[in-house]
Amino acid sequence: MGGGRWRRVASQIGRSVAVWAVSTLTMLVLAGILPDFRLQSPDGDSATDIAVTAAVGAGAFGLLSALVWPLLVRLLLLVPALVLGLLVFFLNGGLLLLAIDINPAGRGGVAPETAVVVAAVMSAVASATGGALAVRDDDAYRRRLYRLADRRRRSGPPCPGGPGTVFLQLDGVGHDVLLDAVDAGAMPTVARWLGRDGSSATHRLAPWRTDWSSQTGASQLGILHGSNHDVPAFRWFEKDSGEVVVCNRPTSAAQLQRRAIEHTGDGGLLTFDGASRGNLFSGGADEQALVLSIATRRRSKEHRSRSGYFAYFSDPANAVRTAMSFVAEVCREIGQSTRARVHKVRPRVSRGGLYPFVRAFATVVERDVVVAAVMGDMLAGRTAVYADLVAYDEVSHHSGPGSRDAAKVLQRLDRSLALIEKVAEHAPRKYRIVVLSDHGQSPGETFRARYGLTLGDLVRAGCGLPVPRRAQRTRSGAEARNTVRAALHRPVEEGAEQQRPADTPTGRRSEPIVLASGNLGLVSFPDVRHRMTREEIDARYPALLPTLANHPGIGFLLVRSQRHGGVVLGARGAEIPLDRLDEEPGPLAPFGPGAADAVRRTHSFPHTADIMVNSFHDPVDGEVLAFEEQIGSHGGLGGAQSRAFLLSPVVLSAPAEDGTEVVGAEHVHRVLRRWLRESNGPQVPVEDPRPETGRGGPFPVPDPVVQDKSA
Repeated sequence: MGGGRWRRVASQIGRSVAVWAVSTLTMLVLAGILPDFRLQSPDGDSATDIAVTAAVGAGAFGLLSALVWPLLVRLLLLVPALVLGLLVFFLNGGLLLLAIDINPAGRGGVAPETAVVVAAVMSAVASATGGALAVRDDDAYRRRLYRLADRRRRSGPPCPGGPGTVFLQLDGVGHDVLLDAVDAGAMPTVARWLGRDGSSATHRLAPWRTDWSSQTGASQLGILHGSNHDVPAFRWFEKDSGEVVVCNRPTSAAQLQRRAIEHTGDGGLLTFDGASRGNLFSGGADEQALVLSIATRRRSKEHRSRSGYFAYFSDPANAVRTAMSFVAEVCREIGQSTRARVHKVRPRVSRGGLYPFVRAFATVVERDVVVAAVMGDMLAGRTAVYADLVAYDEVSHHSGPGSRDAAKVLQRLDRSLALIEKVAEHAPRKYRIVVLSDHGQSPGETFRARYGLTLGDLVRAGCGLPVPRRAQRTRSGAEARNTVRAALHRPVEEGAEQQRPADTPTGRRSEPIVLASGNLGLVSFPDVRHRMTREEIDARYPALLPTLANHPGIGFLLVRSQRHGGVVLGARGAEIPLDRLDEEPGPLAPFGPGAADAVRRTHSFPHTADIMVNSFHDPVDGEVLAFEEQIGSHGGLGGAQSRAFLLSPVVLSAPAEDGTEVVGAEHVHRVLRRWLRESNGPQVPVEDPRPETGRGGPFPVPDPVVQDKSA
């Protein structure tokens, strides 16, 4: 054994002894503070006996945490992640009770509820002590990080020689929001990458424009699988199956992924030595954790959607730290929402119920586990990693995209980027870190808050169906009734009843299905098997389209037309055929360039709704009106929601080599493909035998013979 090996062993022993000593001292202090925790027999013991009891107890607790805890977590992999995050307190307390009971001196005792507190404090102190001692030793720090991926690295193939690529998706962070955060000093890591601190820039920032459906389902499906064809919104009704498809529902995500693979004949962006972490879709990766599209197959060991939690929660210190941060985040949300109510902040939506726990899971548990999984992938030398961090998107929905709450989340995300960058220095291969977003968010109050009725209420009024009394009493409800009567050429009489639609010859008509995706609304008539035309809708519900098109909260409608193929409808009788939108944008004018192409593309989808409704948009302040209860929304056209970003190393080619704008998630997929080729050589098709793709076919993987060895 060489001198360097001996020094490392001695250093490790020294750190272990130091952590043991600090844990012993912590146990002594807690025994003096907590009435239900003692380290001596009822008859009393000497100070030496008490110290020995504490030392033995601390040592036993440390050994049990190292040996037993990983087995417990593995047994609990099927427990929902949120429950597991809370359960760690009690499991850790159980280990402490066992450590006290096996003490050979037979001294000491602790109440079960106190054991939970003592174990949590000791785990946190031990983790902090070990981390502080290891920071000064690069070799020790590297070994500490390597333990995150040791199991995968031993069982995996040899690490390729070219640079790897990590794609980090900051969910919902718009291009301008990112720049504002950099200018405000909230994201120093990104500022350094862009050279805003006076250093040379290592990354370039470019915007990209989303599809009409500006939401994670459509964007991530297009980015990872190269096609988001026939994804008109976040949720929509499919007449052929009679089902509502929702992008974040596991069965729907699996179905959409299969459709994309069939459409492209391609397994996805990550088919060669890839890892997918925290995403809706797999991207064809072999390594998948927290991936929604495989959640329905969690009985299979190879496809457990929550298997990534093991790597993180197998360390009890990580589990305790995350659980404590979870509780702190719940308290932070309660305090922030209370402050917003007290100060009567507008716009504002309800943030009660389970939302504080949902927010804490997204901003703490999901972030910590995904970042740890990415670190493990890098230390295992994986070629391509794609991970989604959803924290900002969740908070800005309820607090607003420009709020102080959301800005604090960006600060913490920047620290995650810095940590991943640090890990890259210790990885077995060089890594290029690409940061991108799937969409932005547009501010504005909700449609219901402004007008006192929902989009569903307005549709029912236009169809002559009864609406809730709450909606009838509002000014907007009265205007809707008057619009209906005017469209039906009836006198405007406040006491008149709304017209009820006649029954069909085969029975009573089904009521319309109204769904919302941010500020995009979809109206479908389930009793008609095909997509209805404007003429058919007018014949059945003469007042519906005028009621919607003339409402001040509606920007425009898209409907199919027998005469023109497709038309955009707006206020005051505006009716523009799709093939004339470039010369005469009409209602689309406030939505900026690219709106016409986005609308025409969605019109071509087989499952586009009978009526597509986009809310009003104010181009001056960027506001939209969400049809959901969100004050930061996305899903349609209007404002910052359609302006996402790509932050890429300058060593890679520019996103749009010809200087044009990157438009659509499918275009982003082609850009990321190009960057992977630049790092790992040309792509060649190979046959993919995996049964979960549902088909064999050509799936691109890099040619291992030709590789770019540059950094």
